[in-house]
Amino acid sequence: MKKAIIIIALSVFLKPVFPVIEYIVNYDYIAKTLCVNKAKPKMHCNGKCHLMKELAKAAEAEKPMSPDKKDNAKHPIEELFFQDIKSLVAEAFVTRTQRTASNYYSNLYCYKLNHSVFHPPIFIA
Repeated sequence: MKKAIIIIALSVFLKPVFPVIEYIVNYDYIAKTLCVNKAKPKMHCNGKCHLMKELAKAAEAEKPMSPDKKDNAKHPIEELFFQDIKSLVAEAFVTRTQRTASNYYSNLYCYKLNHSVFHPPIFIA
């Protein structure tokens, strides 16, 4: 059971490397028959063009399936804003009686003039 899990895990992790392994194993066949640039030996392609195509196919297969971007462009993004509406509740009005102005003046204001500047304590280690 463990061997099967290990083989499956390795195949999943090595899936992008399979085209390279196939290129190495079938190098002569790819260089002689599948190479697009075999008519141009000065390019020294030797089947690398075929390898690049296979790697591109593998990378395309690795991408997750997503909806088309054109399909998303057709539908505008809808934004929803919500604000809680507070209900209006009539409160009881409190009637106040007017006070008569008194001639008594209370001066509760006090101001201390202090010319010293606060210095934090000195820390001696």
